[in-house]
Amino acid sequence: MYLYREGISRVSRDLREYTKNTKTRLLIGFLALIFLVGDGLILLFYGKEAGIFGLVCMLGALVPVLLVIIFLVIADKVVKKNQ
Repeated sequence: MYLYREGISRVSRDLREYTKNTKTRLLIGFLALIFLVGDGLILLFYGKEAGIFGLVCMLGALVPVLLVIIFLVIADKVVKKNQ
């Protein structure tokens, strides 16, 4: 993203790439916060067994979300290919 030439830094002006990177980082941060803080608090207050069960439940909740995302990505690629 950053280009260095002769000691001068130039920032890339591709705003679509910047938006995509920002959204990806925000999503990763959100998931890390939910899993680490959320499950960490469950583990702290209720013990090891509840923490493991909380982790299993959160992973189970991600399965339908990931299936929908995968379907949308595949549908987007098929539509772009047929245009």
